[in-house]
Amino acid sequence: MSGTHEFETVSTRDIHIGRILALRLDEVRMPGGGTANREVVEHLGAVAVVALADDDTVTLIHQYRHPVGERLWELPAGLIDHAAEDPLDAAKRELVEEVGLAAADWSVLVEVAVSPGFTDEAVRVYLARGLSSVERVVLGDEEADLTISRVPLAEAVGRVLSGDIVNAAAVAGLLAAHAVVTGAVEARPANAPWPGRPTAFADRLD
Repeated sequence: MSGTHEFETVSTRDIHIGRILALRLDEVRMPGGGTANREVVEHLGAVAVVALADDDTVTLIHQYRHPVGERLWELPAGLIDHAAEDPLDAAKRELVEEVGLAAADWSVLVEVAVSPGFTDEAVRVYLARGLSSVERVVLGDEEADLTISRVPLAEAVGRVLSGDIVNAAAVAGLLAAHAVVTGAVEARPANAPWPGRPTAFADRLD
């Protein structure tokens, strides 16, 4: 059984519009008849990649993240550049830029609504197989500082469960990849629909 109230947006006001996100303030009609203010961070959306080699190792990166003030273990990942960009193209680009890999086989593992209490940010995580090395293209200062590591998938899953890997897309992607590899589920096609893909901020840029 689900709720029936329509959470109507009565008014909206832009607070900040930046390069990769916007912050707006929505006044929303609540079930009791009154309204409440909700701060909403609009985001471009992102992709991440579980790059799985033939020996069942995965490629992780160790990268500084300023909001948490530390380096985190993550999957190769990055932003979708604009509303018309194919997420798969974005994933292929990020795999090259961050770790110097290309892949012959692609499928969808999972989508993550990162923190839906205040942001529409969502990440689609792909499984990439049939890996080959290509020239890495470094485009940013943070990417220049990251380190790259290959670890067995089972070890990566253990590090998720121990709390060593906490990045949301990495947690979800590694657990989903393990489920696929062990035969518990099948991955979706690389072009599977993504109804939860955020578009509000990208639409501002077009």
